[in-house]
Amino acid sequence: MNKIATFLLSSLLINSGVFAQLSKDNLTVVKTVNGKLEGTNESGVMVFRGVPFAAPPVGNFRWREPQPLKNWTGIRTSDKFGAQAMQLNVFGDMNFRSNGMSEDCLYLNIWTPAKISIERLPVLVYFYGGGFIAGDGSEPRYDGEGIARHGVIAITVNYRLGVFGFFSYPELTKESPHHASGNYGLLDQAAALQWVQQNIAAFGGDPKKITIAGESAGSFSVSAQMASPLAKNIIAGAIGESGSLLNLTPTASLQQAEKSGTDFGEKIGKKSLAALRAMPAGELLKATANLVHGSFPVNVDGYFFPKSPLKIFEAGQQASVPLLVGWNSQEMDYKAILGSNAPSVENYTKAVQKLYGDNAEEALKVYHAATDEDVIATATNLASDRFIAFSTWKWSDVHSKTGGKPVYRYLFERPRPDMRPEMGNAVAGLAGGTTKDNNAEKAPVTSAATGAVHSAEIEYALGNLPTNRVYDWQAEDYQVSTVMQLFFANFIKTGNPNGAGVPLWPKLAINKTAAVMHINVDTKAKPEQHGDRYIFMDKLTKK
Repeated sequence: MNKIATFLLSSLLINSGVFAQLSKDNLTVVKTVNGKLEGTNESGVMVFRGVPFAAPPVGNFRWREPQPLKNWTGIRTSDKFGAQAMQLNVFGDMNFRSNGMSEDCLYLNIWTPAKISIERLPVLVYFYGGGFIAGDGSEPRYDGEGIARHGVIAITVNYRLGVFGFFSYPELTKESPHHASGNYGLLDQAAALQWVQQNIAAFGGDPKKITIAGESAGSFSVSAQMASPLAKNIIAGAIGESGSLLNLTPTASLQQAEKSGTDFGEKIGKKSLAALRAMPAGELLKATANLVHGSFPVNVDGYFFPKSPLKIFEAGQQASVPLLVGWNSQEMDYKAILGSNAPSVENYTKAVQKLYGDNAEEALKVYHAATDEDVIATATNLASDRFIAFSTWKWSDVHSKTGGKPVYRYLFERPRPDMRPEMGNAVAGLAGGTTKDNNAEKAPVTSAATGAVHSAEIEYALGNLPTNRVYDWQAEDYQVSTVMQLFFANFIKTGNPNGAGVPLWPKLAINKTAAVMHINVDTKAKPEQHGDRYIFMDKLTKK
């Protein structure tokens, strides 16, 4: 029996416990399968930070599937976030409140509005973004208090990143009882879901009503968990914000991932698993500094993924659950297509011809710029679709045909307002914050936004506009946030975003023009306008 299965079975045999009464210190003690936790009452929402869900993945547990957590005695205080996963300062604008950085990073955070354990509230488990190389569950934009006030238990989960989370290697595959290697970050997420299923009743949650959600790499993760036999039967619903593994580029094979790992080991002069495991975590992290993104890819390992995620979805073997999914109106900058060239029809045409070769003529029809004035908007759409919108569209399209449950698609359009005056000469970054120090590593920056940029919707959806003091939020922003929170809360509770106080949101219908909810100040559903773009890209993936 594999380790995770053993972990599950042994844990299920232990009483999950119930809420203790509120004490005079406004703290609550909860009994989990591994021991007692003491949380903090924060204005009526109980918060448990830094809750371990698996053994620290250190020493010989580096590059192993998450191992069972040891029980503890006494009461464990849960008032501080755990350590963030090992990561370089890739996005200088990310805002962490974690307890340092460490390989010992497998912790989650819980916000529960429940007063007693028998309430059986629905649960949201949220995976952070960051390209599988950065991010943390302590980022304020992911805080669960806003959603908790809608009667939902909210959870953020840490998972391993980069070389620690996705390194594949022939010796690792050989030692694995599953004959697999890599995907450790995804295995961490699955272990966290198993922990939640086993323990959430003690926090007032319903283990049969667990919705998973995430943005960017977190959204990719949602598609992954839906596809994996390790997690798909735990999930009651799924929310994807910008991205999936059903991408323009096929998911790497185990052999391809192993080659990447072998090449890395040889490059740094560590030619055995023992030598690689013996490296201090900081030294190993530093050795990845000059690698290109994607050097440690998600792979079809035969264990977490029995076959490619696309094939799983096409065969209808994914989680049969409702899906709410969408992307933003300006996911990527037009310069991703044009580079430093001026936005003219001539330069745009040359760029598309270079990208698409024999398929350029068709590309220029579906991404048509009639005048120089059209180029920025058209190139922005093309860049956004190539970056992340197509994979999100594909996910929603396939699941609507094979998943057996409703799919709801959105387009988030609300641009962020101007920055607050005290931000001075700060520059907006890709991760939602800003960079100011010219001597520090900086997040990628873009041109001034005319639409909703990548990751812009997170604070709106989770009710966290007040925690982001970068932008001068207006009444209209709070209006958009209220509507988006209601959509999410309704969906988490019922599998349907519709309800009082929000516009009617039709589900996707097979062989009919898709209805898309345009989320902005005037939120409303509209017929899909540019399906031909995604059909064009979809054809290219099959050539």
